[in-house]
Amino acid sequence: MALMVTETASLSFPSSSSSSAVGRKYDVFLNFRGEDTHNKFMGNLHVALIQKGIIIFKDDENLERGKPISPKLSKAIEEAKFAIVILSENYASSTWCLDELAKIIACEKDMGITVLLVFHYIDPSDVRKKMGTFAHAFGKHEEKENKERVEKWRDALTQVGNLSKWHLKNIR
Repeated sequence: MALMVTETASLSFPSSSSSSAVGRKYDVFLNFRGEDTHNKFMGNLHVALIQKGIIIFKDDENLERGKPISPKLSKAIEEAKFAIVILSENYASSTWCLDELAKIIACEKDMGITVLLVFHYIDPSDVRKKMGTFAHAFGKHEEKENKERVEKWRDALTQVGNLSKWHLKNIR
């Protein structure tokens, strides 16, 4: 396993003290599908960021059970300087991941949040073209969700497909 850079991205995380200086509560908001990445890649990334003194919002640690998730997540995204989006095989099956992604893309445009994108053992073209598990997930969403919400998700995925990214894959 190796982290492959498919496009060069300049990355400079602030120290935890500089985060508040720019009016941001978090250095990084992590957006990921827990089932796919939590015990492997996410765990290692989370530890590495903490060891560097980076202030992270990771929803499974920062939210109280039973509380409304959406407003707190939305606020956390707005309060982050960076968003790391980890697209994985079952990412598109999660309406929460897709809602977070749409908010992240809106904040990128309106508030200047920097979005860093990782393809976690998936083909980037599946995301851009909504193929494979992404096509399957969107087929199910179209049956259950309103059309406007699904189109917002499609648009967000198309936009992230145009960002600089890292591609995590096996090297033979």
